[in-house]
Amino acid sequence: MRKCPVCEKGKFIEVSDIIFEIEGYIFILKGHRCDSCREEFPYEEETRKTIEIARRLGIWPEPLKLYRRLSRSGDGLVLRIPADLERQLKLSEKTEVEISKVGNKIVIAPES
Repeated sequence: MRKCPVCEKGKFIEVSDIIFEIEGYIFILKGHRCDSCREEFPYEEETRKTIEIARRLGIWPEPLKLYRRLSRSGDGLVLRIPADLERQLKLSEKTEVEISKVGNKIVIAPES
């Protein structure tokens, strides 16, 4: 029996009640659960089927990649967020965001 890669203590037990929620839809998957930390590991085939069904339902989020040009405002740069993305993320001019640098990427996330 394999050890859990998360806690490195527990052993895997086979389960058929892993809950996977996407956009309000609930999927129940089979897989393994650590008997110590309770971390869950759905079987790869189960996960693949779930993603396939979610795509057909139109609820699987596809990666979004946009290209924008920065503008200058005073001594800083400005990034314009498209209106459709603003609506999807429920942003407004009052929304505070967190800006992080991860490697050579900029990550912008609304504060929760």
